Amino acid sequence: MLKPEGRGPGAPADAAEEPAPWASVLVVSGSVGAGHDGAAHELARRLRALGVHVDVEDHLSALVPGAALFLRQGYTQSVGRVPALFEWLFGVLEDSPFWRFLLALLCRTSGRRMLRWARRRPYSLVVSTYPLASQELGRLREAGRLRVPVVTYLCDPAAHRSWIHSGVDHHWTVTGATARQGLRDYGVPMTAVGPLVPERFTQVPAARGAELRRELGIDPSRKVALLVAGSLGLGDVEESAARVGEAGLVPMVLCGRNEDLRARVAAVPGAVALGWRSDVHELLSVADVLVQNAGGLSYTEALVAGLPAVSYRCIPGHGRANAAVLEGARLAPWARTDAELAPALRTALARGRQRPDLGCPAEAVLGLLVPSDSALSTADLIDLTAPRRRDRVLAPLRATRPLRPGRVARAALVSALLAPVLARRSG
Repeated sequence: MLKPEGRGPGAPADAAEEPAPWASVLVVSGSVGAGHDGAAHELARRLRALGVHVDVEDHLSALVPGAALFLRQGYTQSVGRVPALFEWLFGVLEDSPFWRFLLALLCRTSGRRMLRWARRRPYSLVVSTYPLASQELGRLREAGRLRVPVVTYLCDPAAHRSWIHSGVDHHWTVTGATARQGLRDYGVPMTAVGPLVPERFTQVPAARGAELRRELGIDPSRKVALLVAGSLGLGDVEESAARVGEAGLVPMVLCGRNEDLRARVAAVPGAVALGWRSDVHELLSVADVLVQNAGGLSYTEALVAGLPAVSYRCIPGHGRANAAVLEGARLAPWARTDAELAPALRTALARGRQRPDLGCPAEAVLGLLVPSDSALSTADLIDLTAPRRRDRVLAPLRATRPLRPGRVARAALVSALLAPVLARRSG
C-alpha cells in the first residue's frame, strides 16, 4: 500500500484525528512522476477527514515483474533523450488499435492483484488517478468481475484515449475545459469536479512571499517567473531559464530531484536554481507567473493559488496536448517559439492573480456514496454494487480478441523488432 514518505506533492498535510469510518474507498495511483500520487493522497486525506476509510495502492506494483521499472525508466529516458519516440508512442496509443491491444495486454497482468485489493474490504467505490489502472479496472468492471463502481480522475488538462474506458462508470476532470475536450473528441461525458491540491496553496500569508524573496536574494522590484519541470526535471529547462531572463524576468527554477539539472541552471546568469522543495506553495507566492512545460500537477497547484501560467518548450506527448487544451480554454497562453515567449509572459502578467471558483472531488465522491437528499449516515447509504444499465458512446479500449498464446507471442515479436528501428528514426 502506498504510504507517503516525507514531504512529497501528494503527502498529507498536518496529521488530524480521523472519525470512525462509515464507508470505504479504494484509490489506485501510479508512481510515475508525482502528479498521480499527489492527487491520490490528497483525495485520501480529504475523505478520511470526512469519516471515510481509504486505502491507496500503486498500480505499478500489480503489474508483471519488471514492468514498473520499464514504465518509469522508459518515460524518463524517452522524454529526456529521445523525445520524438515518446511523441510517436503518445500518438499511436491514441490512433492505433494494435498498440492499444499491446497496452491492454500489459494492463491485464495487473488484474488478479487489483481484484484482491478490491475484495480486501467492502469498498463502496474505486477511484483511479492513473490511466493504465483505469484501463484494467474498466475491463474488470465491464466483464462483471468487479461489482464496485469505478471513477477515473484525470490529472492532466488534456484527455487522452489511455485515460478512457467504456467500463469506467465516471470520468472526472479538474476543469471544465478538459471535460469539454473529452466529450468533443471521444463522445464520453465527463464531469469537472475540481483540483486535488492541499489547502496550504491557498493559505500563504502575503508577507511570506516578501520574506522568501529576501532569503533567495531576489530584488523585490523584479518580476519573477517560476519555472517547473515536474519532479524529474524533464525538458529544455536551462534554455527556458535563459530565455525567461532575456525577457526581463528573474527565472526561479524548480529542478526537482535532478541535481545535474540544478547545476546547469545555476550557471544561467540571473537564475535561481532550486532542488526538491517542501514549500512550493510559498514559492508560488514569490512568483508573478508560472512557466511550465508539462501541464500536470504544477499547473494545477498554480491554478489553485491563482498564479497565471504560460506554457513554453513543452515536453512531447501529454505536455503539448495539455498546452493546447489550456490555450484553447484561455487558461494559459502557449509560447511555441522563443519569439512568442515575451508576449505570452506580458499577457499572463497583465491577467494577474485570479483564484477560480473550483469544486472539491471529495464532495463528488460523497455524492456517489449517499443520496443527495439525505444526511450523512450509514443508514442512508445507497447500494453501489447493484447492476447498472449502460449507455456508452465510445468503443471499448480493451483487447477485442481472446488472449491466445500465439497472438501474444507474435505481438511481442513485432514489438521487439520495431523498437530499434523506431529508436534509430527518432535519434
